[in-house]
Amino acid sequence: MQHIEIIVGSQMGSAEYVAEQLKEALKDQDIIAAVHEQPMLNDIVHPIWLVVTSTYGAGDYPDNLLSFISELDQQDNLDHIHFAVVGIGDTSYDTFNFAAKNCSQLLVSKGATQLLANLEIDVLDDVLPEDTALEWLPQLVEKLPQSRE
Repeated sequence: MQHIEIIVGSQMGSAEYVAEQLKEALKDQDIIAAVHEQPMLNDIVHPIWLVVTSTYGAGDYPDNLLSFISELDQQDNLDHIHFAVVGIGDTSYDTFNFAAKNCSQLLVSKGATQLLANLEIDVLDDVLPEDTALEWLPQLVEKLPQSRE
């Protein structure tokens, strides 16, 4: 059975809600997903990651993601990781989705494989962020590597 680790970066809760909706949708497709709201690298055991993060302040990571990003930065090789990123932001800021963009760049720089281009959700759109993410999810599922379990 396929496993996905959903890593959440959320300051105000919107990314957490999107992550929970994605987890439920994956469950409906017989994919096991674990949501990590206080992510620590040692707790993330499966090599397929879905990072769902907002951007805080002037393009910063949310507080709950800072330790995890620091842990990633210390890694030499993450070539066993396959990932996708959902960014939730506000296009009225010139730092729109910087946390998501920076996270993708960091993972790629450590050798991880990006499965899809980042999904960049604008909270100013009329569509709810979770609806946009759920509409995008089949593209991710299609790109998932085959489970070796």
